[in-house]
Amino acid sequence: MQLNTSENMEFQQKAYLNKMKSYGRKTLIVFIILSLGVGFGGGFWFSNWQIEGSSPVLMEIVNRNLGQPKEVDFGLFWEVWNTLHEKYVNPSKLDKQEMLYGAIEGMVKNVGDPYTVFFEPVISQKFKEEISGTFGGVGIEIGKRNDFVTVIAPIKDSPAYTAGIKAGDKILKVDTKPITDLSIEEVVSMIRGKKGTKVVLTVSSNGDTKDIELTRDTIKIPSLEWELLEGNVAYMQIHTFNQNVDSEFEKASREVLKSSATKLIIDLRNNPGGLLDSAINLAGWFLEDNQVVTMEEFKDGTRQEFKSQGSGALKIYPTIILLNGGSASASEILAGALHDNRSIKIVGEKSFGKGSVQELANFNNGASLKVTIARWLTPSGRSITDLGIEPNYEVKLPEDPEEGTLELGKLGKDPQLDKAIDLLR
Repeated sequence: MQLNTSENMEFQQKAYLNKMKSYGRKTLIVFIILSLGVGFGGGFWFSNWQIEGSSPVLMEIVNRNLGQPKEVDFGLFWEVWNTLHEKYVNPSKLDKQEMLYGAIEGMVKNVGDPYTVFFEPVISQKFKEEISGTFGGVGIEIGKRNDFVTVIAPIKDSPAYTAGIKAGDKILKVDTKPITDLSIEEVVSMIRGKKGTKVVLTVSSNGDTKDIELTRDTIKIPSLEWELLEGNVAYMQIHTFNQNVDSEFEKASREVLKSSATKLIIDLRNNPGGLLDSAINLAGWFLEDNQVVTMEEFKDGTRQEFKSQGSGALKIYPTIILLNGGSASASEILAGALHDNRSIKIVGEKSFGKGSVQELANFNNGASLKVTIARWLTPSGRSITDLGIEPNYEVKLPEDPEEGTLELGKLGKDPQLDKAIDLLR
């Protein structure tokens, strides 16, 4: 599965962020190397086991108190640990390293944030390789919604898109294995694989559950497309906020400015996001200079503002934005910025609600922790996380359309686009 979307591209940009931070540049998902002391001992290293009768006894624990917070009593943890090793009937099943990782994973999972995840060394290395983009996939972005692995958006013309997988569909199993209790990264790892190999997803869509066999492929993500509708409406579909979207948007915008267009529709449906820089840069085409595009709010309540820079050349056009449940991350930031600053109307359905910021912490033994450290707010101070962006005009698409009657981006077959055209008239 190719998640060549917000999270992958955000993580790929961390190295650039570190180099450019002094110039005020940031990516949507921030990779900041941090030092985090793990509560019950940082990194434990165990040694010197011996057998007394039939019961193994733990003789030494290294770094037992390293990093331990003073206000927390870990006595119960060690009592349980020692009791297990003294009394468990099958001592050969007690893998001390896996028990440690399991304890850490349980601690992190208890936070209740699907984007805060602990990776033991092997999984951490695989995760870093995958987010570099050297893999095949099926072309969907996924997230957690109400404890279900949910499709945020299928990538246009990908295997998943061609098979009919839609935003909002729930993935219940991968190759017959239930995935409800797995992290997003674990699910991603199961779905990704070599180009040409197959994977079966058990998908629940509108109450119907079925198995869908997909053939993995190399996923290519187009940044944007535009066309002229009814002679004077520039219709621009932005598919992702990747490293190419800035230049492609500039080229398209200059073409629009030279065309007969007098009105503009920005389609962000099924756009799972990407680079914060790009969302800010694109906003600069619609806003006055130095207007707030978004704010980053940390746990202590402090906020950092990100402001527009650009020509504002497209602000001359009456504009409508299209959103749906597959619009996430940078898409929500751009839509929120244009709505709050210019009262640009939004048509469609509520967006996904992915507005949090993660850091990747790397530890000495190769393990890592992806941890949420902030959330994104619209210029008016509204949180994007979980709440999403609400449309001014809600237009739902038919759940079970007759074949050939529904096609996004086609007048007469796309009720949301048709509504935007009506409003511009």
